[in-house]
Amino acid sequence: MNICFIGGGNMATALIGGLLGQGFTAHQISVVEINAENRRRLQDDFSVRAVESVADGIKGSEVIVLAVKPQQLRDVALQLAPILTGQLLISIAAGIRAADLARWTDSQSVVRAMPNTPALIQSGMTGLYAMPGVSAGQREIAQRILAAVGQTLWLENEAMVDAVTAISGSGPAYVFYLIEALQQAAEKLGFNAVDARRLSVATFLGGSKLAAASEEDVAVLRARVTSKNGTTERALLSLADNQVADLLVQAAVAADARSREMGDELGKS
Repeated sequence: MNICFIGGGNMATALIGGLLGQGFTAHQISVVEINAENRRRLQDDFSVRAVESVADGIKGSEVIVLAVKPQQLRDVALQLAPILTGQLLISIAAGIRAADLARWTDSQSVVRAMPNTPALIQSGMTGLYAMPGVSAGQREIAQRILAAVGQTLWLENEAMVDAVTAISGSGPAYVFYLIEALQQAAEKLGFNAVDARRLSVATFLGGSKLAAASEEDVAVLRARVTSKNGTTERALLSLADNQVADLLVQAAVAADARSREMGDELGKS
């Protein structure tokens, strides 16, 4: 199976590294990248073929991963339309609906994927939606490619891709925001910036690992460390009084709405 990436940015780089780590060879992977410096970097780092031309890049490929910015996807799709020969198209562009990509490329073999930035360290979470024209074999191929950088979740309703975008796609930014806040609290309580960061990051990392390793609901884990009249209870009461949980829910709903808006805006043409 030969794979062509169109776009050689961070997410494509993560996927290429993950695939090579899963047994793919550099000869199976090509990249279309317009920036000459990025092409050299990809060739030096991974020994893959990196070219400037879309037509040259997709030659001999069975799968094309569209890893360009959402605003660029339509132009790329129109370049692909007359030269496709039945390849599976996997789009990781936020907001762009599968039906619009199918219309631009005149192809029904489209999988829409929403990975997130922890894919850069093979700890990603990707939501996947396949159009009805995608075969079982092609779904397995898409699964294998995205699983190279973390976990996957298949969605039967494409609208849920926007929800995935709001939760796991944008979610790392929420985590970083909370880490920043905890760092600020640590510094206010007397720690220097280096130790404040260390304490905060380690706490989020350890808590996440504990949640991942347990089959119990996270509410149970939270209750287990919340002693009556203790320090944790006092902190959680403060969070509840300030409706922090409600605000986080509202933030995710806002992100979901923006993803839908992007689909409407970028899919008009």
